[in-house]
Amino acid sequence: MKASLVLKMGQQLTMTPQLQQAIRLLQLSTLDLQQEIQEALESNPMLERQEEGEDFETSDPMADNAEKGLDGQHTERTQENTYEESVGDGDGAFEESEWSDRIPNELPVDTAWEDVYQTSASSLPSSDDDEWDFTSRTSSGESLQSHLLWQLNLAPMSDTDRIIAVTIIDCINPQGYLEETLEEILASLDPELEVELDEVEVVLRRIQQFEPAGIAARDLRECLLLQLRQLPDGTPWRNEALQLVKDHLDLLGSRDYSLLMRRMKLKEDDLRQIIELVQSLNPRPGSQIESSEPEYVVPDVIVRKHNGRWLVELNQEAVPRLRVNAQYAGFVKRADSSADNTFMRNQLQEARWFIKSLQSRNETLMKVATQIIEHQRGFLEYGDEAMKPLVLHDIAEAVGMHESTISRVTTQKYMHTPRGIYELKYFFSSHVSTAEGGECSSTAIRAIIKKLVAAENQKKPLSDSKIAGLLEAQGIQVARRTVAKYRESLGIAPSSERKRLM
Repeated sequence: MKASLVLKMGQQLTMTPQLQQAIRLLQLSTLDLQQEIQEALESNPMLERQEEGEDFETSDPMADNAEKGLDGQHTERTQENTYEESVGDGDGAFEESEWSDRIPNELPVDTAWEDVYQTSASSLPSSDDDEWDFTSRTSSGESLQSHLLWQLNLAPMSDTDRIIAVTIIDCINPQGYLEETLEEILASLDPELEVELDEVEVVLRRIQQFEPAGIAARDLRECLLLQLRQLPDGTPWRNEALQLVKDHLDLLGSRDYSLLMRRMKLKEDDLRQIIELVQSLNPRPGSQIESSEPEYVVPDVIVRKHNGRWLVELNQEAVPRLRVNAQYAGFVKRADSSADNTFMRNQLQEARWFIKSLQSRNETLMKVATQIIEHQRGFLEYGDEAMKPLVLHDIAEAVGMHESTISRVTTQKYMHTPRGIYELKYFFSSHVSTAEGGECSSTAIRAIIKKLVAAENQKKPLSDSKIAGLLEAQGIQVARRTVAKYRESLGIAPSSERKRLM
């Protein structure tokens, strides 16, 4: 084949950096967006926060009237929602006179900055600072091992026994159970210690007296027995519960109550009280020690009812307000092509695009949230059972956007309602046909199943087939396997495991 040059014409879509930035900000959660804004403030001198209570006026002398509108405050009010479009609030810059008063003329040669000034990391607030929360800034999650080691340090013990105890504690899983056998623990110790198996078992008994009760057990039976033995001697039915766990735990697991009553020679009411005592114990004692840091959810949208109407508004406290720094923007010269002026001009343009992207994110989030509330007003009034079927395509058509955009908006975005805080994804669900030809939301069906199970006779719990029949009586056509899937998603055990002795 002979090589040749061919000219072809075509069209293709390209994403500008500004569009890429807008899409990236759109899919960020509130916490991630706050971090992104902080990074932008640190890297771009043209951006600054707006002081709370300050008039939000344009501080960009290089912007024309249209661009000034981007930095101004705009409030859009519709019949069902209120919305402020401005972005954030924050700190202003220090004046030159303020810095001159703070910096002395001379500093000793061997003086560090921290010796003269208090940094943000080392400074502590004044005693009258009501917003300071010491525990929230200094507390951290405690692991199970550290909790047990803390108790070990308080226990009088020889050096050899302490080494054995530390080894045992390292072998305890997050649920509180000992994963290794005593023989394996003995083999892992230094032979020079000359430790015997009996010594390891004695140290294990010491650790099993630590808190939480039932720790370091090797199986469920031992875990429950440890907890029962730590109860006061005068606890009603304690001795019978010990006998039940020690000799008949398998029958209790299979819920063979009739055989239990015959073997333990108990009446039905007595056995019920014993089982209630056993069920009050914790089969996973290690889970009581929370090792993870608390995670906070910041709602992006707030929904409230006012004068009989549901209002939708953005959470203005979640995102700081930004504006272009008027002083730095005034340094930009139109006709100057020097490197410094080019840098400032680029920073100014990036600041404008960043503010515009934030406003575009807020507008899109507001439109989507408003349409969700329009569709799911029954949920706000009556709860989960009034939830309507809703898919991304419905909202995309209503706001005139693509489904992928709606998916980005509803991911990791939360709405604060009088019924609680929900992710926007929660309001979307598939539909199930009804006998009258209508549609019922899968979320509503889950709520109905939960309600039916809560009201069932615990002696004869409802099976999946029976629940499907009750739903069909209400006009909802659901297969038994679908009921089982919804039941499992709600964390409800099968009917055989829900059976109780009344």
